[in-house]
Parts: sequence; C-alpha cells; structure tokens
Amino acid sequence: MAGKRHVLMQTLAAAVGARLVAAGQTVTVAESCTGGLLAAALTDIAGSSAWFGYGFVTYAPDAKHKVLGVPWERLGAATIVSEATALAMARGALGVSGADIAIGITGIAGPAGGTPECPVGTVAIGWVKDGWERAETYRFTGGRAAVRAQAVVAALDGLQGWLGRAFPG
Repeated sequence: MAGKRHVLMQTLAAAVGARLVAAGQTVTVAESCTGGLLAAALTDIAGSSAWFGYGFVTYAPDAKHKVLGVPWERLGAATIVSEATALAMARGALGVSGADIAIGITGIAGPAGGTPECPVGTVAIGWVKDGWERAETYRFTGGRAAVRAQAVVAALDGLQGWLGRAFPG
C-alpha cells in the first residue's frame, strides 16, 4: 500500500507542477504533521525549482508563530488542528515566500495525541491564493505513515483540482 501511495503522490505532484508551469505560478507549503513530506513529494519532480521555492516545516506551536506569524490564540490545544490554523499557516507561508499559492497542513498523525473531539487522523488542510481561501478537515485512518501520506495526497489533489479552474475573486 505504501508503494501505491508514493506513486500517487508522484503522479499528483507532477500534474500540479505541469499546471503551475502552464499558469506561470509558484507554490509554497507550510507543514506540521506531514513533516516535510509534501515538500519532498513536490521536489521529487525534476524541474520543480521552476515552481517550488520554499517549504516550511513548523512542527511546534512556537515555530508556527515565529516563522509563519500564526496568532497564539490559534495555537492552543483546542485550535491548533483546525481549518483556521491551516489557513493561517498558508497565509504566513505566502507572506514569507512571495509564492502565488500556498498550502498549510496541520493535524494529528498519531499514534498518540488525539482527543475525543480531535482524534488521531484528523488533518486540516488550507489552500490560499490572492485572497481566495479554502480549507477542509479530513479524518484519515491507519498508522502514522498512512495518515501523513493521505494528507499529502489530499493536499495535492485539492490543489490540482483548483488549478484546473479559475480561482474565485
């Protein structure tokens, strides 16, 4: 199963890269629970430096605040895994990088750390471009590696889908 996920990540990352090149745009990522796996998937594609320049792994709350400017009130135990935090991370990455599009990912990959309200496998992903914002919360299953891989696939799939459409105002 892990091999299939890796192939899917590569396929999606290549498709995203092709769409970004065609649009003359760049992407940046701000990751927490995926720990750089999204940036790795993107940079596995030859020529990715044309459309990917920055990746931020801000695992600790302090890093999210210091590097990306995520407000402290977003970083409490009840709010750190939320769509608002994923969007704040993406906004911060845009501000630092100057990219056209950003993805923010925060979640609980496990095996510990979940709560009844926010169980292991909960991941929030945010996409931001020029004032356009979209976020979704997912409940992935499986172990730590599976949750992280599913989050990367969802992030890339979401971006690919929206790159194929005009972004709303």
